[in-house]
Amino acid sequence: MERPARLCGLWALLLCAGGGGGDEGAAPTETQPPVTNLSVSVENLCTVIWTWDPPEGASPNCTLRYFSHFDNKQDKKIAPETHRSKEVPLNERICLQVGSQCSTNESDNPSILVEKCTPPPEGDPESAVTELQCVWHNLSYMKCTWLPGRNTSPDTNYTLYYWHSSLGKILQCEDIYREGQHIGCSFALTNLKDSSFEQHSVQIVVKDNAGKIRPSFNIVPLTSHVKPDPPHIKRLFFQNGNLYVQWKNPQNFYSRCLSYQVEVNNSQTETNDIFYVEEAKCQNSEFEGNLEGTICFMVPGVLPDTLNTVRIRVRTNKLCYEDDKLWSNWSQVMSIGENTDPTFYISMLLATPVIVAGAIIVLLLYLKRLKIIIFPPIPDPGKIFKEMFGDQNDDTLLVR
Repeated sequence: MERPARLCGLWALLLCAGGGGGDEGAAPTETQPPVTNLSVSVENLCTVIWTWDPPEGASPNCTLRYFSHFDNKQDKKIAPETHRSKEVPLNERICLQVGSQCSTNESDNPSILVEKCTPPPEGDPESAVTELQCVWHNLSYMKCTWLPGRNTSPDTNYTLYYWHSSLGKILQCEDIYREGQHIGCSFALTNLKDSSFEQHSVQIVVKDNAGKIRPSFNIVPLTSHVKPDPPHIKRLFFQNGNLYVQWKNPQNFYSRCLSYQVEVNNSQTETNDIFYVEEAKCQNSEFEGNLEGTICFMVPGVLPDTLNTVRIRVRTNKLCYEDDKLWSNWSQVMSIGENTDPTFYISMLLATPVIVAGAIIVLLLYLKRLKIIIFPPIPDPGKIFKEMFGDQNDDTLLVR
């Protein structure tokens, strides 16, 4: 019985040895030293770049990977590069924590995390501008507006700087203006209308010339905050009891990237019918041979014997853009149908006061005569009898 027991013990030792040999060939799982020389810098207006050096004394058998995340463990990333960048508004301090490890497995324990933060913005927070918003109008120019800070002098001279990837340097917006309480600035933005414009954004900062207010930063993705120009109605006509509307889209936009709203106002029913159009197409021979870029929509159930007015507006859709909230202004109104001539009603409206005034003057001039006609005087009986009997007495005296 002793010999089988010894054999079992020997097999157990061999299995343990084999397992230990396998561990020697595996990647080490011990914690690595922390990274060194972690630094942070800012490029352009809002591009923050962190760089670091590999840890000192790392295991030679370790293929280093770097684990990093921002505040509150956001945007975790494991990569072999010794740098990381992020485009972020610098309205508050931004911190990055970096550690080293030997695998791409997030569950592995990284080294002690080293943290580096951007410097906090300088200036009184109450002096920074508020409600800083930018809209890209018709893919041609960007308009930014803001309100002055609470702790700001009314005569503050503001300056807006902007940058995007197509620019070689940071530019200053020259067209500063005021609209009531809001202050704004517009600048041309047409160099990004390529197939990859959705990968770009515009970095914005607003501050004053004297450096007395806290700078305010904003990043505007070019896939949002886009407002098209209004479309142009080309033609209206009736066919088979339907109203056909043809219009031309604003420049710089593909038809598939726009949604439409068509409003039809009927003079007889005095109602506004609004149609939401995602894809505007008409199968009608009337539109054959028309210019490229024109869109057609059929409005059913419109009365042709009355005056109908039509207007259209457009907005971007989520097929091409992230934002679909900004409608264009309404197009110019176009009308079709019978239009009642208002000349007669205008003439009557102007002539009625004249007629009434003339009637009043005539009544005033002939009031007395009208009073006699309407209310004739009642004869005096005594006078009548006196005249009658007085005449008879005179005849009697003459006969005697």
